[in-house]
Amino acid sequence: MQGRAWTLVLGALVICGAGCLVAQPASAQSALSETPDAIQPTLSDSGPEPQLDRIFSEIEAFRLKEALQLTEGLIQRYPNFRLAHLIKGDLLLARARPLNAFGAAQDAPADRVDDLRDEAIARLKGYKNRPPANDVPSYLLQMREDQQYAIVIDTRKSRLYLYQNDKGRPRFVSDYYVSQGKLGAEKTAEGDKRTPIGVYYITSRLPREKLADLYGHGAFPINYPNEWDKRQGRGGSGIWLHGTPSDTFSRPPLASDGCVVLANQDFDRLGQNVQVGLTPVIISNDIEWLSPNDWNREREELNKSIETWRADWESMDTERYLNHYSQGFQSKNQNYSGFAAQKRKVNKAKTWIKIKLENLSVFRNPGAEEVVVVTFDQVYASNNLVNTMKKRQYWQKEAGHWKIVYEGAA
Repeated sequence: MQGRAWTLVLGALVICGAGCLVAQPASAQSALSETPDAIQPTLSDSGPEPQLDRIFSEIEAFRLKEALQLTEGLIQRYPNFRLAHLIKGDLLLARARPLNAFGAAQDAPADRVDDLRDEAIARLKGYKNRPPANDVPSYLLQMREDQQYAIVIDTRKSRLYLYQNDKGRPRFVSDYYVSQGKLGAEKTAEGDKRTPIGVYYITSRLPREKLADLYGHGAFPINYPNEWDKRQGRGGSGIWLHGTPSDTFSRPPLASDGCVVLANQDFDRLGQNVQVGLTPVIISNDIEWLSPNDWNREREELNKSIETWRADWESMDTERYLNHYSQGFQSKNQNYSGFAAQKRKVNKAKTWIKIKLENLSVFRNPGAEEVVVVTFDQVYASNNLVNTMKKRQYWQKEAGHWKIVYEGAA
């Protein structure tokens, strides 16, 4: 079967456009000894994916000697990269006998081989199917000026994307292979071995010296469960971004108890761009991408709604102000009725109100519901009170209009 697509050749996994796997004839084994010219392996600073892509291209073309040389170069650079060791083993076995399975050694544990196959698929799909260069994740609608970077994770692709705040517009910087919970995403409860979906923030930095070897070079805890999770009845705790054990380069796509796991070298690179308390971590099942024009349009729509809410509050027209709130509104200790009654009472004692919003960020929440997370520093002044607080709101679209469904201190 001569493949024009990606193929499974002598146990070395390659991906076709539809994600299918086929086996090439075992006669290709002779290519290991018949290719006369050696090639010099070149490695990329972006991780092993470019080199894996070259290796599988050589295998598909039956240039197995070149594939072996590239694989040895990959192992030299990443000595604990088990996937590369498995590919090398298959290529060496191909010198002696036909192979038709991934991980062809007789004593290879089937579950470990399956894990490495899944990792190969995830790595190459993520590398070969990058989004259009100018598109941005739909979630990054507005970053505050001092938010230098944002992290967006696609659980289905096992991929983490890093974006820089380029004068308000997200600009792609780099992407990394990651592992997630053993049972996938959409965490709902303690111990369910799932990774949460939502908008989160890095809350602290834990150095490797204070952690077990399991966490590698360190960890960045995130604020799961957030206010929206609690509203939906989701529980659990202890969700981190962290590294890998010292004897492990990477873990399978489904490998953690719910955390997001990166290779230590990737964790170190990412850590250079993390701001504790500021860096957002948005985890999605499947990232939605927007063109610059669509991104601009959505951003302007949300900003207009937020500005109208601010102006209506400042106008002291209480009913117009309350119209921005959903009947299903809930704060930490008030429902809509209690909140509305309090605002009507407070405004009766006011002769003027001035509201200023600073350091505004707007992030779309992943999921079926149209929800955005709005965070800002609120500077409030009136005839009898002056205060400043950091506030977080959740806005949800109801009948075509954005309504506030949660509000509280951030």
